[in-house]
Amino acid sequence: MKKALVTGSHGFVGRHMVAELQARGWAVVRCDIAHPSMPRDAADYFRGSTQPYDLVVHAAASSPHREAIDNEAEHFAKNVLLDSAMFEWAARTEQRHVIYLSSSAAYPVEMQSSSIYGHLSEDDLDLDDFSAPDAAYGWTKITGEKLAAAARRSGVKVTVVRPFSGYGEDQSENFPFRAIVERVKRREDPLTVWGNGSQTRDWIHISDVVKGMLAVAESGTTDPVNLCTGVGTSMGELVLMAARQAGHKAIVKTLSNRPNGVQYRVGDPGRFHRYYQPEVTLEEGIARALKL
Repeated sequence: MKKALVTGSHGFVGRHMVAELQARGWAVVRCDIAHPSMPRDAADYFRGSTQPYDLVVHAAASSPHREAIDNEAEHFAKNVLLDSAMFEWAARTEQRHVIYLSSSAAYPVEMQSSSIYGHLSEDDLDLDDFSAPDAAYGWTKITGEKLAAAARRSGVKVTVVRPFSGYGEDQSENFPFRAIVERVKRREDPLTVWGNGSQTRDWIHISDVVKGMLAVAESGTTDPVNLCTGVGTSMGELVLMAARQAGHKAIVKTLSNRPNGVQYRVGDPGRFHRYYQPEVTLEEGIARALKL
């Protein structure tokens, strides 16, 4: 039986990855400081473990949501140290394959100020000559990708993926999709949206994130790959879509005093589609969340 380690296994991506791997017959070791019954700090694990795995999915991160990205810069140091420890351990213990979750936040923020720049392609990020990414979190992920390249040179097989706006019905309300759906379910009026409401994202359902990630890993590619749909939907449009499905008529109110984030972040799915085609539309994802 193949054996995998999933760090951040109690988090949103991690717990879905654990479920998907188990459904495929993998034995999975979970590593998460927040796990209620068996808490395990990933940094401590990397210091002490020599266990080899067929696959390591590194999903552990400290508060990767908008509020923390904009206002809690201390997470930068925590995440860089965590990624560094993982890659050092992977090289030292000769792990067979690592999946590193980078982020669309790593792309140049100047290319996300307007739709005129189009969809973000993997080639828009050159690790040897890059422009400023989105906040400290983006710098974390660029650093992580450079660590991944170094680990690959030392002989570790590394797959790098760049998820866009992953969402799902069991996501934390710290993230916009779940926060918006819960406001609709509570039938709030007005329905509030952070920022100006026109900021646009590429929403990809969590089931497509984990399945897509594994498909990219199985392909053996050494190129970074976007996990995205290529379809942009603004926060304001998302609110209206959810309200229509719920049969809730309400005024939409934007909150300019809350974090807006970049204006336009939509991925080019061309490379991703070589390995995987997303299955869950945003409309279906909203419907699933409204049923809970």
